[in-house]
Amino acid sequence: NGAGKTTTLEILEGLRAPDSGEIEFFGRRIARVGRQEKTRMGVLLQEGNFEPYLRVKEVVRLFGSFFPQARPVEEVLELVSLTEKKNAFVKQLSGGQQQRLALGTALVNDPDLLFLDEPTTGLDPQARRNIWSIVTDLKAQGKTIVLTTHYMEEAEALSDHVCIMDHGKIIASGSPRELTAQLGEETIIEFTAPDTAALPTPPSGGKVRRDGDAVVVEVTDLVPALRDLLAWAHENGVSLDNMVIRQPNLEDVFLALTGRRLRD
Repeated sequence: NGAGKTTTLEILEGLRAPDSGEIEFFGRRIARVGRQEKTRMGVLLQEGNFEPYLRVKEVVRLFGSFFPQARPVEEVLELVSLTEKKNAFVKQLSGGQQQRLALGTALVNDPDLLFLDEPTTGLDPQARRNIWSIVTDLKAQGKTIVLTTHYMEEAEALSDHVCIMDHGKIIASGSPRELTAQLGEETIIEFTAPDTAALPTPPSGGKVRRDGDAVVVEVTDLVPALRDLLAWAHENGVSLDNMVIRQPNLEDVFLALTGRRLRD
């Protein structure tokens, strides 16, 4: 939060004038985004409100009227799985359904470029997965999608290329695999332990840290590190609750780059 994601998107969408720098739009450098560029893009804002007493199909029809060539209403509703809700009022929709409607309004002009600003923030897990499914289908259609999120698992699941922003600057970019490869051949062991428990001795070439209730051990040679950890737990009466062994993810990359958790 506060890294500059939304500001950057607003510049690219033509909603805010840049203080400096250049924008390259489909290989062409422009000073700012104009009408010609906007006809090729769709935008899902971080916050959007629809008139609660409009019907779903009326909202889509209204947004379609802003473009000389718009997709049929039924086609848009099918894309975002809202066909059965076409006659419902906006106020009757769940949070996830309202977000799918907002995504539908960004698709009415069949855009080549789609901006999604934190599209799943505040949604329950099932609603998030529904949005993920739609985004995956749009990718398969060859759409270019720029998506901002502070859920690293979302970036990892959906993205071909990731840029990590911090304090207004891109501090790392690459595919999820390329970014996690920066951490080397590490394996991560996580478990919960009481705050009063002393941390285990870091393994050779590894690190140990606390992350809330969890203890995180980063190792390069798993088997001897695990053996030492089990011996330490036995000697200190620590039960190693909820222990998992996993590979590094983008959240670990962010922590390594900034020294803090993503949501700190």
